[in-house]
This record gives sequence, structure tokens and C-alpha cells, in this order.
Amino acid sequence: MKPVTVITGGSRGIGAATARRLATAGHHVAFSYRRDRTAAAAVLADIEAAGVRGVAVPADTRHPGQVAALFDAAADLGPLTGLVNNAGVTSPIGPFVDLDPADLRDVVDINLVGYVLCAQQAARRMGDGAAIVNVSSAAATLGSPGEYVHYAAVKAATDTLTTGLAKELAPRGIRVNAVAPGIIRTDIHALSGQPDRPDRAAARIPLGRPGEPDEVAGAIAWLLGPDATYTTGTVLRVAGGL
Repeated sequence: MKPVTVITGGSRGIGAATARRLATAGHHVAFSYRRDRTAAAAVLADIEAAGVRGVAVPADTRHPGQVAALFDAAADLGPLTGLVNNAGVTSPIGPFVDLDPADLRDVVDINLVGYVLCAQQAARRMGDGAAIVNVSSAAATLGSPGEYVHYAAVKAATDTLTTGLAKELAPRGIRVNAVAPGIIRTDIHALSGQPDRPDRAAARIPLGRPGEPDEVAGAIAWLLGPDATYTTGTVLRVAGGL
């Protein structure tokens, strides 16, 4: 029986790279997206071209009903074995004192509340041998001063969620880990108002370059796979040395 994995925010960036990577590894994949149907259709076509089944579900992970609908759609593919909590947003980069409360609420609701709601659904449906991977950020320990301190704080909460949930679900044989990407070349930087940020930041990254989504997808695939069966409660940093 093939594994069945849910990925939130699977139409772009790290989520899309992970969907393609897992499909190639033999996973059936259900993924959510917010608005871009064209991008979602392209990812779905690649999943199916890999010889597995896929489903793309429009869903806003802030809403429990839409989260439940995503997991219901995944159930049509088979018993749930994996969740990649990936859907996330930043906000316009700038000083902490200029933070708009509406942007703060979006970052908290999508990056933390959404993760909790999805992890709840997964925990209710998963059995022994299943795994959850939360996409955190190196910002959780770096703090992102002058950029988005609030986002860093929420990602630190993601790490705590990972630790606590790993301990709570371990007796049921469910593993919970996180990856903490550094500066990755995705369109999240354009959405924050600085599309050239990865290239500008290269000089301060010890490896001298930003990362690529596929490099994070590889770490996620490992944490979901058979070589990581004794790994839980871990935050795997994929940040080029940051």
C-alpha cells in the first residue's frame, strides 16, 4: 500500500517541490492551495505523471471546516500516513514598530493556528508509523530583526508545537518533526516586498548562496521516510549554515 501524504500550501515554493518529490517516491498526495488554480493544476499533473494519485483542494487552513474537507479528500486516496504543514505567509518587511495588526493576525492565524488545526486532523486520522513534518524557519532562532520579528516568534512557536506534539503522539507510533529552512529562493520574498532578498542575503550565508525548494523537499522526504523511523521531536535546519 502506498503512503498517503497531505501537504498544505502545495501549489508553489517548498510545498510544490515537496509534492513532486514525494510523488516520485511513490506517495499519493493531497495538497491544498489558496488561489492559484493554474499552479495547482501544474503540480497535480506532475504528481499524476509520476504514476500516483493526487488531489488539489482549495482550502484556507485558518478555517476548521476547510481543513476537514482537505483531509476528507485525502481519505479517498487511502489511509493517511503523512502531513506536511507548510502553508504560510510573511508580511511586508520592515521595523517591528510599523507592524500592521492585520498583518500580525494573518501571520499568527495561517502559520500557527492553521498548523494546529491541520495537526489535529492528522492526529485524529493517523495510526502507527505515520509522521508529521512542520515547516518552521531559521528565523525562529535568528529573530529576524528589522524584517519580521513577529514571523520569527510564530516560527519559534512552531518548534515548540513540534516538541510537545512529538511527545504526546509518540506512544501511538506517530512521529513529529520540523524542518527550519533558511533563505530559500521562492516567491515568498516578492510577497514580502523584496523579491531580490535571496540574492542580497547571499553574502551573509556561510555557504554563500540561498537555498532551493528542492533542497528543503529532500529533508522533508527523509523525515517522512523509512530512514527516519527513530527520529521525532527534531528540528532539522536547512539553512546553509545560518
